[in-house]
Amino acid sequence: MAINVTFVTHVCYMNFYKLRLFLQVCLLCHFTALAQPVDRRIITPEYKSLQHRLATGWNTWYSNSFLSHVLLPQGFAINICLTRPGNPEYVRNFFKAADIQKRPEKLIPGLRSDDGSYTSITVSYKEETIFIQTAAENGEEYILISPVKSTENYVVIEAGLLWNRKGMVGREGNMLVGRFGDKDIKVYSTAVPVADAYSVTSAPHLAFPSSEVLGISTGRQRTLTEIKAVIEKHRTVAQRRIDSYGDLSESFKAMQTILAWNSTYDAPNDRVIAPVSRAWSSGWGGFVLFDWDTYFASYMLSLFNKDLAYANAIEITKAITPQGFIPNYQSPYGNTSWDRSQPPIGSTIILNIYKKYKERWFLEEVYKELLTWNRWWPKHRDRNGYLCWGSDPVADSLKTIESHNLQAAAFESGLDNSPMYDSVPFNKAKNTMELADVGLMSMYIMDCHSLSEIATILGRKNDAEELDKRAVQYTGKLSNLWDEHTGIFLNRRMDTDAKSYRLSPTNFYPMLAKACTQQQAERMIKEHYFNPKEFYGEYVIPSIARNDPAFGDNDYWRGRIWGPMNFLLYMGMQNYALPEARADLISKSKALLMKNWKAEGGVYENYNSVTGTGGDVNSADAFYHWGALLTFMEFVERGKYR
Repeated sequence: MAINVTFVTHVCYMNFYKLRLFLQVCLLCHFTALAQPVDRRIITPEYKSLQHRLATGWNTWYSNSFLSHVLLPQGFAINICLTRPGNPEYVRNFFKAADIQKRPEKLIPGLRSDDGSYTSITVSYKEETIFIQTAAENGEEYILISPVKSTENYVVIEAGLLWNRKGMVGREGNMLVGRFGDKDIKVYSTAVPVADAYSVTSAPHLAFPSSEVLGISTGRQRTLTEIKAVIEKHRTVAQRRIDSYGDLSESFKAMQTILAWNSTYDAPNDRVIAPVSRAWSSGWGGFVLFDWDTYFASYMLSLFNKDLAYANAIEITKAITPQGFIPNYQSPYGNTSWDRSQPPIGSTIILNIYKKYKERWFLEEVYKELLTWNRWWPKHRDRNGYLCWGSDPVADSLKTIESHNLQAAAFESGLDNSPMYDSVPFNKAKNTMELADVGLMSMYIMDCHSLSEIATILGRKNDAEELDKRAVQYTGKLSNLWDEHTGIFLNRRMDTDAKSYRLSPTNFYPMLAKACTQQQAERMIKEHYFNPKEFYGEYVIPSIARNDPAFGDNDYWRGRIWGPMNFLLYMGMQNYALPEARADLISKSKALLMKNWKAEGGVYENYNSVTGTGGDVNSADAFYHWGALLTFMEFVERGKYR
């Protein structure tokens, strides 16, 4: 079986565990005949209208390239490509990656609007650098390509038709055209194209020396002066928005930029979503939505774009399986984790978004799924009153990846290769790890509290009482995991009743559930957070204690720093009087993000806990949106999230 080019391109983004899962996804894409659309039941007219609003006009909708500018609903694409005369290498798909990935192109995504009305990006290729700006106005697209450092490369402007939409594209003279029934799209340039019959493309295209300033426009022929004027107008609007955040402007730019660039169009489902990164979406065959990743994205988006926030929160909630849980992942061709869920943070984030915008229909759209998911945990993951991560057996016909074993259970935790789970047995009869998990229990109790509040808002009194009862029940069991000697909550083996002394940030999570006393919270912070042998340092907070034997692995959840862990710790700290620790966590988290953002425009999936570098390992995606959680907490702390 041949392996496609997209697969080869994106293997480098995965760590071993996700790479293995990804390989199996590729096999499923070849051998399954499942439909591409996903099954989702939308119940409110408000949400249907919202998605229609979002999926309109020019934007960087296509997940396979930062440099494809696409018009919806037609699916007509203007692809900006790069090549060198006489060289077979032809770059059509552009991705943001760390230098260690050794991709031929290097990108620094810049200032842009959410809706594509302005974008900017710096592109380096074969010792050359160009700066690309675009603007959309009155249904037309404007593109300005300016050389920064010139060599002998070509900029190739392709016409494309995406997602097998109906229409025709071609070239007429020095103009590209797209024809869609009663609408014609014409693409003009400010320079005369060069002959380039040897370029490695079969698409209608125009080629230009990259050493010259080039303007591209649709609708009619325009001069460089006209194109520059339109682009500058929209650049000014985008910059004013950034500047409005004052001393938080650079932090806001990092967060807004990555979320806007990662917002793409999922054509078979006619929806706009914001997957973790374009690289992941491309590698999974079109899109991939991870559970808690997408909820976190919706939370950040709600700071500045209500529609995108709603879209992501609703879409991941609507991914609920017939078994009743929000899956670890959802991707095309029926590829879903039918055996397992992921951390239950959805109700809390949806409640916080609701409190900002106060739109009841948003809660009504997702309430049934959230309640079903909440009820699923005690039915499927309860062991003697404690909750354990797990994985259910599934039918062979579903071809679920990594099901009913310890690795699949670790995937459910979201902490794929955490040392906490090394050598913990998997109980096939109970479908869980043999470990009562402090983090899971804490997040579940938080979910009960939040969903109870949502139920009360919606007038579901009986549901609220049911949820409150479960919160009390599991809070009582969680209190048993407090270890007075070590001054922190400890995971406990279910098969031997032995305590696990391997510490990660999840051991602090009872603060999320309001399940510890102020005195216990202070002990945990003083004796563990501020302890340089465990979690403290120039950069915080590592995913396993610094004195753990696995910390030096610096491999994914084995010692690296993750935005979601820092943010969940911050959310827990909000429930207690811990001003010094909160200020410290916020400051150090922001500094970590800014170190990489200012150096290379990187917002990483995870970071080295010693050096603060994101791009030192192959497994850290360089433009993964939840890295921006490292600065989002400051917006919450300073009252900007209201």
